[in-house]
Amino acid sequence: MHDRLDETDEALLARVASGDRQAFERIFAAYAGKVKGYLLRLGAPAAAAEDLAQDAMVAIWRRAASFDSTKAKASTWIFVIARNAWIDKLRRERTELAYRSVLIVSDESADEAPDDAAMRGQTEEQVSAAMAMLSEEQRQVVRLSFFEDRPHSEIAERLSLPLGTVKSRLRLALMKLRTHWEKYQ
Repeated sequence: MHDRLDETDEALLARVASGDRQAFERIFAAYAGKVKGYLLRLGAPAAAAEDLAQDAMVAIWRRAASFDSTKAKASTWIFVIARNAWIDKLRRERTELAYRSVLIVSDESADEAPDDAAMRGQTEEQVSAAMAMLSEEQRQVVRLSFFEDRPHSEIAERLSLPLGTVKSRLRLALMKLRTHWEKYQ
């Protein structure tokens, strides 16, 4: 029925959106290696590129219904998904490193120097004050993104929100937090 070899990627994605596994196999065969190569060119280590390529292909399967051929070619849409997965990974790693540096200070033993303890307490108060400035919706996406290390797509799914809304709330929250932290610089 759908054995045409000359079928466009856009048509294949439409079939994937309806749950057609054979169409997905063809998309996977055509793009998995290219996506991994693209991620390697973006600077991802080989193992990470492999994992991210797999994650991107799973996202394609799950989100094929959101593909709009009037806005982009299938290949563009697929590579944007891969690029966004790489960017999300970089953000998580950067946040994790920043979070670990704060934890290193707070995990000090009881022998912590008084000035270090005061500095840690002050930093914790500043973080609490900064988070209190945010709306509940913004706090929610900041907690999920930075403290629970959830990717934007998972946050959107978990909160039943469009991905753009999650990104918008996060961007606005980060702008407010940046303004708050500039007072202490």
